[in-house]
Amino acid sequence: MDESDRNNSANGQFVGVRMPHRRDRPRVVENGVNNDDAGKYNPSEWVQNLINNVKSEGHKAHGVFSEMDVLKEYNGFIEWREAARWVKYEEVVEEGGKRWSKPHVASLSMQTIFNLRKALKDSPVIMDYDCHTLSQVIDKFTDEWVDTNQLDPRYRPHIRDVALKGHKHRHVKRARNLRRGSTATRPLADIADESSMDNSSAQLPTSASFASINSDGLGSSNSNNELHDHDMGMGMVESPSQASLSHNWKPNTSFLRKIPKDSHVANIMVGEVEDLPNRVMGFMRLKEPRLLQNDLSEVNIPTRFVFFCLGKRGEEEELVEFGRCMGTMMVDEIFREVAYKARDRDDLLAGLDEFMEQVIVLPPGEWDPKIRLEPPGKVQSQEHRRQSVVPGSPGSPSLPVKKAEEAEEESHIDPSLVRSKIPFKGLVDDIKRKVPFYLSDYKDALHVQCLGSFVYVFLGTLTPNVTFGGLLGQATDQYMGVMECIFAAAVTGILFALFGGQPLNILGSTGPMLVLEAIIYNLCKDNDWDFMPMRFWVGMWTVGFILLIVIFNLSALVKYITRFTEESFATLIAVIFIVEAFKKVIEIGSDSPVNFHPNDPLPSCECIPRDCNTTGLTTAAAVATTGLSTALPSTTPEIVNYTCADLTNMTINWASLSNETCMMFGGHMAGHGCEVEYVADVFFFSILLFIGTFALTLSLVDFKRTTLFPTVIRQRIGDFGVLIAIIIMVLIDFLVGINTPKLIVPDEFKPTRRAQWIVNPFSDRNPWWLYLAAGVPALLSTILIFLDQQITAVIVNRKENKLKKGVGYHLDMFVVAICVGIHSLLGLPWYVAATVSALAHINSLKKESECTAPGDKPSFLGVREQRVTALGIGVLSGCAVLITSVLKYIPMPVLYGVFFYMGFSALRGMQLVDRLFLFIQPVKYQPDLPYVRHVPLWRIHIFTIVQIVCLVILWVVKTIKVISIGFPMMVLATGVVRKVIECFFTQKELRWLDDLLPGAGKKKETDKGVESKVPYKSFYSSTSTNGSTLDVQEKDDTIKPKFFVSDECDASIMHRKNTGTGNTRL
Repeated sequence: MDESDRNNSANGQFVGVRMPHRRDRPRVVENGVNNDDAGKYNPSEWVQNLINNVKSEGHKAHGVFSEMDVLKEYNGFIEWREAARWVKYEEVVEEGGKRWSKPHVASLSMQTIFNLRKALKDSPVIMDYDCHTLSQVIDKFTDEWVDTNQLDPRYRPHIRDVALKGHKHRHVKRARNLRRGSTATRPLADIADESSMDNSSAQLPTSASFASINSDGLGSSNSNNELHDHDMGMGMVESPSQASLSHNWKPNTSFLRKIPKDSHVANIMVGEVEDLPNRVMGFMRLKEPRLLQNDLSEVNIPTRFVFFCLGKRGEEEELVEFGRCMGTMMVDEIFREVAYKARDRDDLLAGLDEFMEQVIVLPPGEWDPKIRLEPPGKVQSQEHRRQSVVPGSPGSPSLPVKKAEEAEEESHIDPSLVRSKIPFKGLVDDIKRKVPFYLSDYKDALHVQCLGSFVYVFLGTLTPNVTFGGLLGQATDQYMGVMECIFAAAVTGILFALFGGQPLNILGSTGPMLVLEAIIYNLCKDNDWDFMPMRFWVGMWTVGFILLIVIFNLSALVKYITRFTEESFATLIAVIFIVEAFKKVIEIGSDSPVNFHPNDPLPSCECIPRDCNTTGLTTAAAVATTGLSTALPSTTPEIVNYTCADLTNMTINWASLSNETCMMFGGHMAGHGCEVEYVADVFFFSILLFIGTFALTLSLVDFKRTTLFPTVIRQRIGDFGVLIAIIIMVLIDFLVGINTPKLIVPDEFKPTRRAQWIVNPFSDRNPWWLYLAAGVPALLSTILIFLDQQITAVIVNRKENKLKKGVGYHLDMFVVAICVGIHSLLGLPWYVAATVSALAHINSLKKESECTAPGDKPSFLGVREQRVTALGIGVLSGCAVLITSVLKYIPMPVLYGVFFYMGFSALRGMQLVDRLFLFIQPVKYQPDLPYVRHVPLWRIHIFTIVQIVCLVILWVVKTIKVISIGFPMMVLATGVVRKVIECFFTQKELRWLDDLLPGAGKKKETDKGVESKVPYKSFYSSTSTNGSTLDVQEKDDTIKPKFFVSDECDASIMHRKNTGTGNTRL
């Protein structure tokens, strides 16, 4: 850099700089030629054309690990010491080289980037150089520097010697004899004297400190071969430090796991060399990735890029900044691809210019450069930088840019949900879609995470089945009880896991189905009909209706279920789980009451003597055998009964008798205290178990998001968090020894009340027309089963879960129809998809990236889609009667805590819950959510209030037994409410707050007073009367900026276009 360049750089004068996102304003073009646009340089278009056109396999972009080594002195020797590295974020060596810093976002100086660009413009940029060793790379650089007069040929041997010094990496310990203070090193004065006495460049000591170059003593060598032969022939001396570094080097295998597979290395080497007259810089891309030298990189990965920057004494800080800029750019997604596909220097500079266009400048007075920026939780996609902004431009492929509303609509409407008039077409398509993945559904389960998911969901579903069985037994007079519910879970679990379209769904009991069963039973009881035959025909009618849905592909109607209905239904079920968990814990206080007034006297409960006038039992023999006299102890278990004559001869303190002794003497207990029996500690200890299970489960599952322990350990703890929490709480309960309520499972496989499992469809108590009338309640059960099943399926299949094996709405309904038929024949309750259990199954199987760059948050990869966990849950549910000896040790409060966690985890991440917090959050603390950006806050609140009202109505209808039969219709009514909302909210607002209904995205907004998107207008090629040209060309508003042009202004523009008068300005 000459003196004038330095002055311009110091004054901050940069001409022709294109700042990020600065679009040109419309301009008038004369004579059909736009002089400003002729030959205009647009780095974004240049980069997009390069990326989209270069398709050769040898230039395919890979991941890049950047390592920057800085020339340093140690014990009189110089070495390349690792100073920074990049996988995605920057890490620097700190504290005297003792540790790596925390990964952070690199903060670069804008002036340094400009200076780097200027230096690269005049420096060698070598593409696809075929070499095998680092010495060949250095020879190529020195040749280029000499040929372009950037380096005196006399300095070539010394530069080569410096560049080939050993590399010291942070993870490699030094040899003991070379540590600081060792006597094996020589003083710098001796080295300098030795250097000045030797006139041969080849014998220049390799231990020279920063290479004090004596120009008089340097020979010239114009040939690489001559230099190489000279070095080999003279036996160039290798420094002890270099020999030790090369000998002790070993790759950092632990860090290698953080680097993506098939990555290449970008070696960046910068340093200052004393007496070097000017700075030299070079960039090289190898033709093939090579291991140029053992100790060149920290990891054993081949090198593809090499960047050298050597300067004179005092420039180290600026050289390091150059290296940081290059290292940061090499891990940038777009610049990295440009580096792989660049054909010459211009392509590389265009990539650098495009990088500068995307850079955001932070004001110096509002930010401290010394602060390290934390890596963001989520990084914006860089795909917009790849797509061409000028469709149809020469040399670039036509990449259609989808509008936001089109992308949003496509994300909601699944392509498989297309109504067809061909019978069974949806079912056939689902089978074709699932058959290719059927074998992988079992292979993909070979992961330890599936074991943790299996145990968690099994215990989370077994407890509701036992509880639901108890309630169902009370509602049906034990015609269906706990054993029937466990058997039903086994049948549906196995069948749906083997043949279901979406095996991630978990079928289980639901509250609305319990209400329906109770209504059918009460109807039979009031009319003296036989319940099980009547229920059989209701089930058969239900199977017929479901098959009609499958035949005519009516499952395609679920595309009208939007987020509004999904979250209303899912929130209701999750809240039910949470409320029921607390209710069950409170019921423990009723079974084991607590005396909240210990200082008050206990209510009386005394033994009342029997009335001898009504009691005439004679047991004189019992008295004779005992030999008792007139006095009788209050606790004599041998005495069974006494006559009134015997009692008259005894002195008995009736008030002090216990309940058993009182009954033995024929008395009975009476008083207010007899109704309540206080139990110490059970209720409060149950609360501790309940809260402890929830808190421990939540902490362990979220442990994977902490920074403690390595990633593998954190993920395993998170996968088995629920199981670990249950085991810990069971052990605590066992060690404390308090008699808390335990899980009770039947130990015999037999019906609760009936003599056999198979139901007789006919009964003498049921009239013949009842079999036809059963279609009426079957219609309600069909609606309920359809909504429960399909709403849960839509929630599971949402795009946020990143499922890859396709959906199976029609196949799911077909399998459910078969299950309903089997359950009706066996007298089992009907099971459908349980929303909370399905969400718990999904959450427990979520995959996160294990190979993450330092500082990068683990990214969500999707869900382990497989059938084994659901199949195992079904099999183990059927075998529950065989493991009662183990299950009986699990306290019910622990399972209620798991209930609480399942409901809580289902609520996490719901948009409805996030919008509820907006009511109580100040505006400045509200999260930066997309709908908060695009929709006014008061309209968000109105939308949330409407959804809450619907949720409350659903809760009320479900809770009141008299009207609970209408719950399915109320769920349908939420879809009607969503349609009515369109009268008060624009499609743009609903696009952010909810999903668009099918066809709604094609409607044009005609509401006045609403800001509409005005396409960007550029003016080209329309001949006017005065010889100038003026044309208005519409371009995609997603690419150009949004101008809000009034109708008057727009009309004026078009009038001037038509008349061809005057200049046009916006």
